[in-house]
Amino acid sequence: MNDFPRFRGRRLRQTARLRNLVQETRLTPDRLVLPLFVVPGQGIREPVGSMPGVERVSVDELARDGAEAAELGLGGVILFGIPESKDAEGTGAWVEDGIVQRGLRALRAEVPDLLLVSDVCLCEYTDHGHCGLLDGGGEVRNDATLELLARTAVSHARAGADVVAPSDMMDGRVGAIREALDSEGMEQVPILSYAAKYASAFYGPFRDAADSTPSHGDRRGYQMDPANAREALREVEADLLEGADMVMVKPALAYLDIIRQVRDSVDVPVAAYHVSGEYAAVMAAAERGWLDGPRAMTEALASIHRAGADIILTYWAREFARQEGRSRG
Repeated sequence: MNDFPRFRGRRLRQTARLRNLVQETRLTPDRLVLPLFVVPGQGIREPVGSMPGVERVSVDELARDGAEAAELGLGGVILFGIPESKDAEGTGAWVEDGIVQRGLRALRAEVPDLLLVSDVCLCEYTDHGHCGLLDGGGEVRNDATLELLARTAVSHARAGADVVAPSDMMDGRVGAIREALDSEGMEQVPILSYAAKYASAFYGPFRDAADSTPSHGDRRGYQMDPANAREALREVEADLLEGADMVMVKPALAYLDIIRQVRDSVDVPVAAYHVSGEYAAVMAAAERGWLDGPRAMTEALASIHRAGADIILTYWAREFARQEGRSRG
């Protein structure tokens, strides 16, 4: 026999009480942000076929979802809008009576203490589906887009957004938004930047929900190459220098290494977006009985948190909170 005691990991795994006591990563509902899709009309709940359990809802129904999110103790919601009409400039993104602006006002009135995040981009509002203005050759005009993104962020903040989250990946947009907010006396409104947003294959179901598939080409000219890691750190650093208060990695599960590298390199809150394709893949497998859905959900979200994400945007937010409530009850 050796003179030193052997490590026996199983000693601490024998019962649920012991496992809970020594659990290293503990995710709670108040770390989760629920994405919501709002459409014009009344009494509308349209299921998104490629995202089981996700719906596009009208403003009146949105208020009910916000109230439920608050009751479940979620960290907040992030709002995406599908306008009545679209144009080349994405006008619906910044007009005062736009669909997101109406949704924000309704949520603020119904649930005043719920944290409201607004997605700032043009892709849901342009008739071509790209995240910025186009030139005559169909290429995105980076600098010309910045003013419209800043105008959108200001209009969202006026409507009640606590946090604005630019997701367009235009160079310089964080600085333009910070300057615009400050000039309007909104210095207190933080910016959550989609700093490392990859040109991913996992966005397909979201584009169904938000009706934002590009009519031509793709977004690889402004979203990041999935093969690159060091570039993510440069993008994060640039956004922080421009005034971002929090940074995001998107997608999450396919980019856990990026989340960890960003977490190790910055001292601000780090968010990760558990995106539609990652969600839909597990849900489809669970529907077919190939996976235990609730366990897969918990494992996936725990891995994102363990990698270093302080905040997780996920379509599972409500179900995770309900599951946590049942386990405590």
